[in-house]
Amino acid sequence: MKSNLVSKSETNDILTDIREKWDIDIPKSKNLRVYEIQDDAQLISGEGFVALKIGNEYLPFLSETSILEKFPHVMVDMGAVKFMCNGANVMRPGIRSYSEFQKDRIVCVIEESQHKFLAVGKALIDSSEMESMKKGEVVKNIHYISDKYWEIGKTAIKN
Repeated sequence: MKSNLVSKSETNDILTDIREKWDIDIPKSKNLRVYEIQDDAQLISGEGFVALKIGNEYLPFLSETSILEKFPHVMVDMGAVKFMCNGANVMRPGIRSYSEFQKDRIVCVIEESQHKFLAVGKALIDSSEMESMKKGEVVKNIHYISDKYWEIGKTAIKN
């Protein structure tokens, strides 16, 4: 896997772009390292910060608990865990609780017993619509524990 340090100006551009898209504060970093995973996917790491870029979408990497905690979330029951870890989208019947979020925003998925982060996805609806729903997709699963990005990221970040 190819990786390189990006310039200070490029680092500032990337961090500004991420802050605007996520609408949260992220740690400042002098230099970012970019790992090329695929043609359309990169792992971006800095001081106390790791993000995944797929296409034009920036996602917090699942190892970054302090950043994940700043995003809205849905908590799923234990029956949904194995499906989530195989890439399934979050379905309404599996959701135990949730925080407020808007459609197309990043949402983290947490399992109910240990409160561990399982996945990061994009909201397919507003959280306010869920109250009246009995079934249907709520969050599109984009990055999850055991996916190819997770496996590559575990080794890349250590080096």
